[in-house]
Amino acid sequence: MASKSDRTLIVIGGHEDKAGNKLILKEVARRVGSGRLVVTTVASNQPRGLFEEYERIFRSIGIKHLAKLEIKDRSEATDERKVRILDDADAVFFTGGDQLKITSQIGDSLVYRRVVEIYESGGVIAGTSAGASVMCETMIVSGASEESHRVEDSLKLAPGLGLIVGVIIDQHFAERGRMGRLLGAIAQNPKNVGVGIDEDTAIVIEREQGFYVMGAGAAYVVDGEGITYSNITEEESEKTVSMYDVRLHVLAQGDRFDFSTRRPEKLKGRAAKALAEK
Repeated sequence: MASKSDRTLIVIGGHEDKAGNKLILKEVARRVGSGRLVVTTVASNQPRGLFEEYERIFRSIGIKHLAKLEIKDRSEATDERKVRILDDADAVFFTGGDQLKITSQIGDSLVYRRVVEIYESGGVIAGTSAGASVMCETMIVSGASEESHRVEDSLKLAPGLGLIVGVIIDQHFAERGRMGRLLGAIAQNPKNVGVGIDEDTAIVIEREQGFYVMGAGAAYVVDGEGITYSNITEEESEKTVSMYDVRLHVLAQGDRFDFSTRRPEKLKGRAAKALAEK
């Protein structure tokens, strides 16, 4: 039986491999084991066929007990029939789409409370793309990509599901040039650690103590704890954001980051061996 200390978040930067080795989805399947996985398409504006694609893949890599949770409007998130789909679930997988759609549809609902119960009892919560950003207490909803952040840019932050605190996550990171907007988010919230995750890459957060990286790309950690100056509140709106002494780490598969020390390190022990064998 899973315990509270087993709880895990698998946070995927989007476009995870679904046709080749399926490294990240296999990790989800490994952690679900013989348990029950619920896939929810609540983030998607075009959910038709999305569950069926994930169902085919997850069944092909060993998951036998699988269910679909579709939430079309907020009223369904309080429907006991929808909540019962999560009964006996060991894991929940959020597909991509629009992270604000997730929070507006299920935030502070019976479905949301059940997801939190699954996680806090030792379950696995996984999410890709929008399903990654929504894991945080504060999430990035939108903002300009492929350019430096401006003091009063279009960056929009909103409350997420709050499964992990003190972290702001962005996805499709290198592919969409999102370093500027993640720096902007940390300039506004320097107590948080910013984590940008490339496509076909995931961070696996265990017991909220830290994470390790798996997949083809990188995870970029922006640490604002030591910032000595920023002009986020001082300059006219068209000015580019300036920050001093912000720390950046670039982590690849096999690297780990510790939230308590705010330091990266190499993954060690059985976890490192298992990852090397994948």
